[in-house]
Amino acid sequence: MGKTEKSRTSLASWRNGRVVLLFLLVLGLFCGAGWTFLNKGLYLLPGKMCEGTLERDMVKSVLPSARSADSGSDSQGAGDGLAFWCHVTTSDDSSLSGEARVQPTSREKWLAYYRGSGGKNRIIRVSVGAIEALAQVDSGADTASVYVPCAPPSVPSYNASQPYAVVGEARIHGTARATGVPLRQTLTDFAYQLAQHAYKLAECKDPRAFPEELPRYAG
Repeated sequence: MGKTEKSRTSLASWRNGRVVLLFLLVLGLFCGAGWTFLNKGLYLLPGKMCEGTLERDMVKSVLPSARSADSGSDSQGAGDGLAFWCHVTTSDDSSLSGEARVQPTSREKWLAYYRGSGGKNRIIRVSVGAIEALAQVDSGADTASVYVPCAPPSVPSYNASQPYAVVGEARIHGTARATGVPLRQTLTDFAYQLAQHAYKLAECKDPRAFPEELPRYAG
């Protein structure tokens, strides 16, 4: 084989290699774009949902990507019977949900409920003033709650047999993207936003100043 033929063969091989490389690059970009398109459900959610109690970034931090997702909220009752709900559900059956209710319950009863019978459930707690938050740390217990004392306008203080409070709770069902402290913190922040909103809706007496955020859990 002469030099000219060898040169032509080498040039053809080089060109074929470039074509194959270009094809693989285009294929990779196409597949990546296709994956993004098919899993952009969380990115299509509103920036703020459930009357401002839940942000899209909070959802993205704890739920895995999915083809589609939807959100919704509802409220019921008033005063000492008020309840407010919020949820985000994905096509992969993962969901983030929570609610806040005005309840006749003391801080001790609230803590006992989440600790479980005999205090068998482990929890971590943070507080600021009269507001307290907790998160369950046992495996599979992806739940957080916030306790805010509240005196409903429909319940005279001299006639209240026990203290009232707004109790917010948030939880994950299905697969979660985050674990440990990051998950507990997001759930607690969500429960806190729900509790603040319900406190205003219920028109609790002696309106309080809510801190922008609760103390962070230790890592």
